[in-house]
Amino acid sequence: MNPDDEVSDRSADQPVDRVDAAAEAVTRARNSSRSQPNPQTQHNRNSNRSGPTSSGPDLRDPTLVSAAISHLLRDRGWEKQTAVGGLTGRWHEIVGADIAEHVVPESFQPAPDGNGMVLVLRADSTAWATSLRLMLPAVRARIDAEIGVGTVRDISILGPAAPSWRHGKFTVQGRGPRDTYG
Repeated sequence: MNPDDEVSDRSADQPVDRVDAAAEAVTRARNSSRSQPNPQTQHNRNSNRSGPTSSGPDLRDPTLVSAAISHLLRDRGWEKQTAVGGLTGRWHEIVGADIAEHVVPESFQPAPDGNGMVLVLRADSTAWATSLRLMLPAVRARIDAEIGVGTVRDISILGPAAPSWRHGKFTVQGRGPRDTYG
C-alpha cells in the first residue's frame, strides 16, 4: 500500500500532514520487515538468533595476497604469460652470468599452433649465437625446470643485428658488406 493512497483515503475535513504520512510509512515498513526473515541476518556471526551457522571459512575471510594473486592468474588464464615474463627478470639466474652477458631474451611470441610460447634470443656476436645453439638442450632443460615444462615450446636464436646499408629509394644488387658484425 502506498502512503499517498492512505492520505487520499482520509476525509477532506482532516488536514493533510506529510510528516505524519511519512512516519506512518516508516512504521509500516519496520513492522513488515520484522515479520519476514532477513537472509543476511541469519548468517551474521554476531547475531543472537540460534540456527544453523557454520564456523568454517567463507568468502569474507581474509586471504594472503599471494593466494589471491595466484587465484586471479589461474582464473584469467595468465599463468603462462607471467611465467614467461618472469623468465626475463630472472634470466641471469636461469642461464648463468656468462651466457646472460652475451645473450638476452628479445621477445616471446605465441606458437603457431597456440600451445606454448616461442622464445626469441638475441646474441651479441655470431660466435655466441653458434655456442648457444650447441648448448640449447641444457638451456632448454634449465628453462623447463624453472618455469614449467611446455611453457616455452621453441627457442629461436638470432645473431647480432647488422646495420642497414640502404639509403634512399634505389639500390644496386650485389654482395653487399662482408662483415659479420661480431
